[in-house]
Amino acid sequence: MATASTAAAPAGLPTPSGRVLPAPSVAGQPLTALAPMQDVTDLPFMRVIGEYGAPDYFFTEFLRVHAHSRLDPGILDSVTRHGTGRPVFAQLIGEDIPHMVRTVRLFDPHPVAGIDLNMGCPAPKVYKKNVGGGLLRDPAKVDDLLAALREACDGLFTVKMRIGFEDTRHFDAVLESVNRHRVDLLSVHGRTVKEMYRSEVHYDWIRRAREAAVCPVLANGNVATAADAARVLAETGCAGVMIGRGAIRNPWIFRQIREYHAGRTPFAPTLADAHAYVRRLWDATHTPDRPEAAQTNRMKKFLAFIGQGVDPEGAFLHEIRRTRDKAAFFDCLDRHLLAEGTAERPFSCAPYPGLVARPNRESAAGCRL
Repeated sequence: MATASTAAAPAGLPTPSGRVLPAPSVAGQPLTALAPMQDVTDLPFMRVIGEYGAPDYFFTEFLRVHAHSRLDPGILDSVTRHGTGRPVFAQLIGEDIPHMVRTVRLFDPHPVAGIDLNMGCPAPKVYKKNVGGGLLRDPAKVDDLLAALREACDGLFTVKMRIGFEDTRHFDAVLESVNRHRVDLLSVHGRTVKEMYRSEVHYDWIRRAREAAVCPVLANGNVATAADAARVLAETGCAGVMIGRGAIRNPWIFRQIREYHAGRTPFAPTLADAHAYVRRLWDATHTPDRPEAAQTNRMKKFLAFIGQGVDPEGAFLHEIRRTRDKAAFFDCLDRHLLAEGTAERPFSCAPYPGLVARPNRESAAGCRL
């Protein structure tokens, strides 16, 4: 497997396999990672996040592995063309061991920082196929899969998991397999699969994972600000944080975390800054072959999260959801974020209380936030 140039950095964290994790961009600071999010963490989004302050690690959206799967060109672009200067891990989702091993080897010529296994996706259409979070129901299968992937990976092998499927009955067994097969990095989302994104995050279980695992652990779940990250790190003792939805709303979060840990006041965006971010997202994600209405709908997936920080009453969220074309979309955006007297108002990096990303749903952006 070809590796990114930072993958052998001497300041990186040692792992149980004898390999070394890429060093953080600022020596001595906790690690940060952008969580893999289906239909979100593609090449354009990674580039935009990179412009606002790249995390230490990127993870691609998952590559679904089956008998007929091949490397997805978009995911390869995310690995080879992101231009952020930071390492990118390629995430796989699947349970067919021979084809998972075959796919790992397909990445050998490409500069991935490592291979990541998805054991956390809570979407029913995914876990019903016994992949993603569905694997957590079968610790014996997990053990076999980790053994095969560890052997197949010449470089770093990492895992992203939840704390269980419907409960934590297999938590210890899964962690024993993680240790037995010398996983290099473990990211833990502190909810069960069945809890989706609705419950509070069980940081005590993330701490238990950190205490049991012999590899570095990243804490994942409900980190929206630099202060959140500091609190979660203190509560769990983890080596770093992995952030998903919080980075959609607040692309400055990785910069803010570095500023916080350097003793500086973190950057505080205004509504005008949020407007510029949305404009940049539109330009980065639009393609000539995508109809205007389709692009507007795609942008509303991002705005479902960004809108949680615009106004506490939710008037912007209510209106932006009802736009149907570019003109209406930007008219709404301009009136709520750029009008006289509003542009310099603070943008809330954390969601205002009571505002959800989409009515009756917490997540509008794929299954791995």
